[in-house]
Amino acid sequence: MIIGTRGSGLALAQTNLIASMLEERGVETTKLIIKTTGDSFTDRPLHEVEGVGAFVREIDDWMLAGKIDLAVHSMKDLPTERPEELSIAGVLKRDSPFDVLLTNDGSTLDELSYGAVIGTTSMRRRAQLLRYRPDLNIQDLRGNIDTRIRKLKDGLYDGIMLAEAGLQRMGWKMDVERLNPDSFCPSANQGTIVIVTRADTEAEGVAFELDHAPTRMETRIERLVINEVGGGCIVPVGAYAEVLKSGDEIHVRAEVLALDGSREVGVDEVIPVEGYREHAIQLGQEMVRNGGRELVQDAVCQLADTQN
Repeated sequence: MIIGTRGSGLALAQTNLIASMLEERGVETTKLIIKTTGDSFTDRPLHEVEGVGAFVREIDDWMLAGKIDLAVHSMKDLPTERPEELSIAGVLKRDSPFDVLLTNDGSTLDELSYGAVIGTTSMRRRAQLLRYRPDLNIQDLRGNIDTRIRKLKDGLYDGIMLAEAGLQRMGWKMDVERLNPDSFCPSANQGTIVIVTRADTEAEGVAFELDHAPTRMETRIERLVINEVGGGCIVPVGAYAEVLKSGDEIHVRAEVLALDGSREVGVDEVIPVEGYREHAIQLGQEMVRNGGRELVQDAVCQLADTQN
């Protein structure tokens, strides 16, 4: 079976992991590297790249054309609205969902000097950093994980924000500060690898053998919540669901912020596993009632103005 993937080091590491798992089950695979819109425009922030799913669109097109059988993605890159012909066939057990701060001198977020320069492309991370420390100087940071770390070492930033899962998958052990999700609620589905296939195909069945049911439920809840407030992946929205040890309840955190971190609307509740879909939608609707959609719309308008 042909696996479509981006060509970054992290994307290839994730794809190699899936290929190894499939080959253990007797499925032979080959990789096909596909360049996406997000890979082509590394000279500008992601919110300036037109459309949604900047790291996904072209791979979807190749799959819909029947040129690849499976695609491996970081699940947080998948838009909440997907083509009906495509299936989220396998959701792997989640790695760390958390954000980390990496600094040149080992300083923590609280220890960084006044006005320290922090690199991130994420509007969510930017807003959360400014909420936590309004004095920080947040600068755009594009490029793959290798490039970002090199820019830090070159002294262009005092610190950079990364997803801990990316470091784990690259096998890199670094002195980082894991940030508390109470203040830095992760992106929906962060830390999760997903396999996409065409619906009702042999590949869908093969991919489902790698599915991890608790992670599928957690990620589904996160997508349901943020779908209610809208805005896509470019606005400051986070969602994190975690099945509790009891197995019958789920802790759900979600929030939407103003771009400068000055305002926020969020939820932090425990919901039952039974009927989780309806409860997740209700949490999203609660955020809408409390002004979450207005914050999203304000952010979208402000980002549009910066491009004009």
